[in-house]
Amino acid sequence: MIGRLNHVAIAVPDLDAAADQYRDTLGADVGPPQAEPDHGVTVVFITLPNTKVELLHPLGENSPINAFLEKNPAGGIHHMCYEVDDIIAARDKLKASGARVLGDGTPKIGAHGKPVLFLHPKDFTGTLVELEQA
Repeated sequence: MIGRLNHVAIAVPDLDAAADQYRDTLGADVGPPQAEPDHGVTVVFITLPNTKVELLHPLGENSPINAFLEKNPAGGIHHMCYEVDDIIAARDKLKASGARVLGDGTPKIGAHGKPVLFLHPKDFTGTLVELEQA
């Protein structure tokens, strides 16, 4: 069902410093900050030859990233994103197998302008999983 790894998301306490580190220290192709108010985050995508890294920073006091950074003040890996061909079919198959889809199960539009869903980390060895329709 899952396809290629779309990105690994890292929550960061300082978006500019993290972007600079990837650009200046690692020589990566770092995109501009992109506000995603529907998700409560500002993101920066780092493009690699085989995938992307997404830097996540809270956007507003109600950001879901705030709680993560309170527990992990230095930041850390927040989620893995995999591509699927049909997000509704993937959702239905996962729910039928007992996996929990976060929220009401309706896909939202993600940072790439495509439908996304998140799966409960307790169902996937402690890892928050995002599915993005390819």
